[in-house]
Amino acid sequence: MAEQNPLETFRLALAGATRAIAHEPEVELGYSADTPVQSGKTVKVPMPGRTLPADQVAEARGAADAFALRLRHHDALLHNRAAPGDPIARAVFDAVEQARVEALGSRGMDGIAANLTTALEARMRADPIVRARTREEVPLSTAIGLMVRERLTGQPVPERAKSGLELVREWVEEKAGADLDALGLALDDQSAFAQLATKLLHDLQLVEAELPPEWEPEEGDEEEEGQDDEQQGETDEDREGDGAGPQDKMDVRSEADQGEADEQDEGETERDSMAEEEGGLGDDGEEGAAPARPNRPLSDLSPQFDYQAYTTRFDEVVDAASLCDEEELTRLRAYLDQQLTHLQGAVTKLANRLQRRLMAQQSRSWDFDQEEGILDAARLARVIVNPMLSLSYKIERDTEFRDTVVTLLIDNSGSMRGRPISIAAISADILARTLERCGVKTEILGFTTRAWKGGQSREAWLAAGRPPMPGRLNDLRHIVYKQADDPWRRARKNLGLMMREGLLKENIDGEALLWAHHRLIARPEERRILMVISDGAPVDDSTLSVNSGSYLEKHLRQVIHWIETRSPVQLVAIGIGHDVTRYYSRAVTIMDAEQLGGTMVGQLADLFDEAT
Repeated sequence: MAEQNPLETFRLALAGATRAIAHEPEVELGYSADTPVQSGKTVKVPMPGRTLPADQVAEARGAADAFALRLRHHDALLHNRAAPGDPIARAVFDAVEQARVEALGSRGMDGIAANLTTALEARMRADPIVRARTREEVPLSTAIGLMVRERLTGQPVPERAKSGLELVREWVEEKAGADLDALGLALDDQSAFAQLATKLLHDLQLVEAELPPEWEPEEGDEEEEGQDDEQQGETDEDREGDGAGPQDKMDVRSEADQGEADEQDEGETERDSMAEEEGGLGDDGEEGAAPARPNRPLSDLSPQFDYQAYTTRFDEVVDAASLCDEEELTRLRAYLDQQLTHLQGAVTKLANRLQRRLMAQQSRSWDFDQEEGILDAARLARVIVNPMLSLSYKIERDTEFRDTVVTLLIDNSGSMRGRPISIAAISADILARTLERCGVKTEILGFTTRAWKGGQSREAWLAAGRPPMPGRLNDLRHIVYKQADDPWRRARKNLGLMMREGLLKENIDGEALLWAHHRLIARPEERRILMVISDGAPVDDSTLSVNSGSYLEKHLRQVIHWIETRSPVQLVAIGIGHDVTRYYSRAVTIMDAEQLGGTMVGQLADLFDEAT
């Protein structure tokens, strides 16, 4: 009998270990190249390489162990009832709870403790805390989560996060050091632990007042909550299916927790959001008080608008390759190439011009006649004649070209059908290839809906008795054609999916823009560019038929304003036959899809030419 593949052996062993740790035989373990995630009893962790490198194996084990421990030791209903409504306070509350379940699992189990540490160090690589230079840049959720872990397990903070943590440690210790010490006394009791965590938030001035002790679940609460949810058209089951936007680190919260937080965020008004962001905490200016916008980087801020989704249960974020089989994807890519043979040459010339400009910015330069550095080969004769002769070295100058990532967000609505979507696909393909040669990572995303006329979301709304003003009423489909870290050759065929009949439906631009932005903000690159390609205003007949006619457009304007004024992401838009300059401050409108390739190249070239 043939020997089993080592990778397959590892996958089977890890799945068994995850079920054993969770005490749950129905746990399903999958693998993903994207952020690890848990949805109900389905867990996805990073896929190690075929040769099973030790660090990648430990990272996959750590992610699986974290999810398994949460399934075993965490009560999502109790957690959601105790959780605060403020997004920053909620993020801290979630991080503290995750530290509790991991501390429980680490007790007496050195293997699990080591795996969790490896997974934590992997998450820290992309966390804003490692890049923080001031207190305001440190994400409180990460910092306090690390401090709680340190208290509960005695394990040191990862080396790469120490400098960022030290920026806020003194302030946290002064405000809530006693609360951190008390958490260890209630490790086995989630209810008591949540009360102590709430007191911690209160002492850090993240919530206005302590939660009264009566919040603990009582008999009959579950039934009453179910009735309330039914009136709103969304059940607890909906929440468990809710998806959450990409984050700046591995999200160890359950899908139920994420859905609840999302609903709280979306229910706030824009006025409240602006007041929180402008006013911050610690206005009294006292020494030791929380800074304005206390340690809240944009990656930690959840934008809040007067906009909601009736349910996110049926939304999906999918890889392009999962929407059709390999054979069809190959056929669609061949069709795309055939359609645009003549255009490819013109766009390639423009892309090569962009490449030369980028390479010129990255060209190496040297300072010669230095007393130390790298030996200058042109001055070897000097060294041979007199080895003690100075000024025979050279030093490479630092390049001013910043580490960059570019996201192309392409409207996949029905109005893009035909030449516009074909040209958008081939232009994105050539641009990604060009930028990859220049060391610039590129992500290609698409957005549409899963159905016309509302899909399952509308059916749920009808079944609930048509509650008034339900908000967004369709099932979103966000498509990942190419991840930033994937090489172009691996993602090339995926772009052919845009040619698939029936893929292009409605477009809900505001939520798509937020989704792409959150993926970008989690990236470690210093410069982040988001380019949106669309041919019109957001349109979804199901949503607009039961809300105001400007409901989606108003949300899009709010999202654009928030990104342009609050985010480090550089936002640029290209409208095809539609004036997008009334939405975006940096935009260009083209009337002919044939101009798209050249316009994309030109807009990116202008961004790269700007002073760094």
